[in-house]
Amino acid sequence: MRASAAAGLRSGVGERASFPHLLAPGRIGAVELRNRLLMTPMGTNQERSDGHLGEGILDYYEARARGGVGLVVAGVAAITWPEGACNPNQAALSDDRFLPDWQELVRRCHRHGAKLAAQLQHASKVAQEDVKAGRPMWVPSEPEPKLGDLFAELTPAEAAKASSAYRAPGAKVAYHVMDAADVAQMVERFADAAARAQAAGLDAVEIHAGHGYLLAAFLSPASNRRDDAYGGPLENRARFLVETLRAVRARVGPEFGVWCRIDAREFRIPGGIDLADAVETAALAERAGADAVHVSAYADPTSGIAFTEAPLVHAPAGYLPFAAAVRRRVGIPVIAVGRLEPAVAEAAIRDGSCDFVAMGRKLLADPALPRRLAEGRPQAARPCVYAYRCVGNVFLREASRCVVNPELGRERELAPGSAGRARQIAVVGGGPAGLELARRAAERGHRVVLYEREAALGGRARLAAALDAETGRFVAWLERAARAAGVEIHLGAEGDAARLADSQAVVVATGARRDAPRVGGSVQVVSVDRLDALLDEPAAGRAVAVSGSDVIGVKAAEALAERGHVVTLLESGSFAPEMGLPRRWRAADLLARHGVVRLRGVEGWVEAPGGVVARAADGAHEVACGVLVEARGLGADVALVGALEARGIEAHAIGDCLGPRYLEAALLDAARLAVRL
Repeated sequence: MRASAAAGLRSGVGERASFPHLLAPGRIGAVELRNRLLMTPMGTNQERSDGHLGEGILDYYEARARGGVGLVVAGVAAITWPEGACNPNQAALSDDRFLPDWQELVRRCHRHGAKLAAQLQHASKVAQEDVKAGRPMWVPSEPEPKLGDLFAELTPAEAAKASSAYRAPGAKVAYHVMDAADVAQMVERFADAAARAQAAGLDAVEIHAGHGYLLAAFLSPASNRRDDAYGGPLENRARFLVETLRAVRARVGPEFGVWCRIDAREFRIPGGIDLADAVETAALAERAGADAVHVSAYADPTSGIAFTEAPLVHAPAGYLPFAAAVRRRVGIPVIAVGRLEPAVAEAAIRDGSCDFVAMGRKLLADPALPRRLAEGRPQAARPCVYAYRCVGNVFLREASRCVVNPELGRERELAPGSAGRARQIAVVGGGPAGLELARRAAERGHRVVLYEREAALGGRARLAAALDAETGRFVAWLERAARAAGVEIHLGAEGDAARLADSQAVVVATGARRDAPRVGGSVQVVSVDRLDALLDEPAAGRAVAVSGSDVIGVKAAEALAERGHVVTLLESGSFAPEMGLPRRWRAADLLARHGVVRLRGVEGWVEAPGGVVARAADGAHEVACGVLVEARGLGADVALVGALEARGIEAHAIGDCLGPRYLEAALLDAARLAVRL
């Protein structure tokens, strides 16, 4: 196993850390917080389609409040709903009829000691609900059309979902360039929404002036080409934001928290916002009465790879230097965001780079992260693997989900609790599905014994861990969590029907069966499950073909290309449809940068002198290679279930033994079965 993956597997083991700065009480304006850790606002598409919150999103936010954050910032509350809304299911603060929902959310957050803010937003040129309804989108200047690559790696079904607003009856792409009266009207709508938030009992509002939305569109010289008082120099471009902050402050008074989120930079947007602009915008916001500045970033919205530069940064602590630059300029608190590990966040606050830290994906993976930090058990927190299912689903106009946390969006369905009757449960298979089921069943009070025939836990996920350190961290967490729950684990032990006869219930999680690869002459055929040896070879530059384009095949191609091999990917289906879209865009970009040749629609291959011939829909392709990595050939394997049932033993199958279903589906199988056992 490569050193990076091994480090990922070991990380957190035995770790005990102190976070005195991150967990210290803090203050934003008049709002007292129990710690410096905020839940960053995120679009979830889990609200109702009529602008109301609904039970699902209430449960979602309450879980994070219960987990110990100092402040929950509820994402993208539309101030003019349904006008200006970007998601089909989005919260609204545009009318008093929504107040009871927000009052209930206040009650749920406050009873756990967390404060609550609402992020106020108008989506401007990305208001897909306006497109769907045939309404013009409000903008500072008419956008210049630009083609992008966002749809390049989508399956046909995904493309249909992502573009559904544009294909609705009566849909129309049109723009309304705002005049001064429109700006004044919108300033009042922001102030009205803030007043409603205050009336509902919230503690603060965040004015969204980033991510390409309305206020950001005015701030950016790339999208604001006006020549009136709201265009040209920064002071004019920031006038709309300044007027909004002043109007909100005048409406809610000094005891209610008010701040803004801004972009420190617009990546891949020629002539867009730069850090110098952002620093001065922060100073203007401070003078206008903002209690804090939340520093984020944006990027070309038509580019897939740009999306993981901003606003969803992939680089660890990628925006921290931006926050530090703003903090040197202003005297109000600065909120940093962007893939910040707790230890990095602690150091950033200690060293004065920021005053508060907002986390998103980490709190989706484990809502109880703050509590675990306070308990001195950071290693107990379920790690995010940056699979991007959360935001990828929202891009498809679906509810956000999490690959490693099946409870996200299912908080009530999968709520932990005690089993009505403790039973003796046997689990066969120590991969992710088996470990997750064993942990959850043990925590519910069952006596759980797990049998794994290999000498190590992890199953096929060990391969994923070898290819990706973040997955390695998660596999290590699964093992620690199962052992901490009291699961009795037997390695090198076959879970056959005879051994399981005394169990009251057996869960089969043995994983998928992989066909043995064909062994040829001139080409070395290697199963992807044995990829480690190839990755550990000192020599690079070999010609390698990878057959199969599921997530494992694509990650194998990535790893081989990064190792310096000359790689051809034989795509037998869609390109890694199991990957969340932003991760898929990153994969496609990485393969392109490393010169990987992608042959699409490959139906099979046969050996030929010096390589293989790939059969595809457009004909035969000769591929020169000395090694072929076979990543296809997975199938169901539930023979053990039948053998157990024949003996009268209650048996259940979960995970890949039902067919290749991958990590997200395997963990969901486990979570749902654990509730029923």
